Amino acid sequence: MKNNSINTLVRKNILKLQPYISFRDQHEFHAPVMLDANESPFGEFNRYPDSTQKKLKNKLAGLKDVSPSQIAIGNGSDELIDLIIKIFCEPKKDSILMMNPSFAMYGFYAAINENNVLKLNLDENFEIVKEDFLTFVKEPVKIFFLCSPNNPTGNSIDDIEFYLQNFNGIVVVDEAYIEFSGKKSSLGLLEKYPNLIVLQTFSKAWGIAGARVGMAYASEEIISLINTVKAPYNVNILSQELILKTLDEETKLQQNVQNILIEREWLEDQLRDIECIAKIFPTDANFFLIKMKNVDQVYGKMLDHEILTSRRDPAIPGCIRINVGSRQENEKLVNLLKNITD
Repeated sequence: MKNNSINTLVRKNILKLQPYISFRDQHEFHAPVMLDANESPFGEFNRYPDSTQKKLKNKLAGLKDVSPSQIAIGNGSDELIDLIIKIFCEPKKDSILMMNPSFAMYGFYAAINENNVLKLNLDENFEIVKEDFLTFVKEPVKIFFLCSPNNPTGNSIDDIEFYLQNFNGIVVVDEAYIEFSGKKSSLGLLEKYPNLIVLQTFSKAWGIAGARVGMAYASEEIISLINTVKAPYNVNILSQELILKTLDEETKLQQNVQNILIEREWLEDQLRDIECIAKIFPTDANFFLIKMKNVDQVYGKMLDHEILTSRRDPAIPGCIRINVGSRQENEKLVNLLKNITD
């Protein structure tokens, strides 16, 4: 897809929008008297945050080897998913395509926008059947959401370029769990495919879910569109400062990921021979999808002991998604499951 064809995918009313621009964020001042935004002159956090998130984008650009103009920052990846659908999908007219099963919020935000949600059923190993994908794309579809590693199944999707080469709309590769996978990020494909958007987050490997900060990486044209439609001050100042501080401590990220991978291996070993478990699916993420012999009994027992997990019925019958916790949490889970018998 050529760069100049991106605009043919965008809703016409979006192309006419003028972004909200904060004058102070577009210029450099040394000691300004701020009487422009009707803020209180008192208080520790009395000023609006930087609406352009310049410092954060510059830091991420160096870390990810992209231009700051190729980065949009969202109030979690959820906001970015919502914005992408609003930019490209005409309500009551356009469709999105998502894997099934996959992250439910793709369909949720499409439904809010009154778009048709097409579901590409995965095979028994939760892989995409390429022939099925090619059948779907014969119909006009604006966005394909591709989650890798996939939530809730945990597996990575191979041959991302195949889907980029064979889809005429926007391909969104959601890499929320990429740090746990050992797989190469799709960020390296941005220059080759102008219809690619890569989503990442600080909520998983970085361990800052409470800050609600997600990132979209794409062409300058797409990022400009996201910046046009986003709320002016969508990421608060506390979250921006926390993320900037965290980015200075990247070694902590690597240590956190390594600790989780160690726990993941330990937990899988412990779960392998437990009687109530029928199958543990392979994972590249920080969670397992597990099929139980008696899911009602197992899920109920865990709730009784205040062990919170994610039951996946009816989309994946008999399965529960369980993420890797601390050793203490994992031991509590294992000990409980070992004592469940038919």
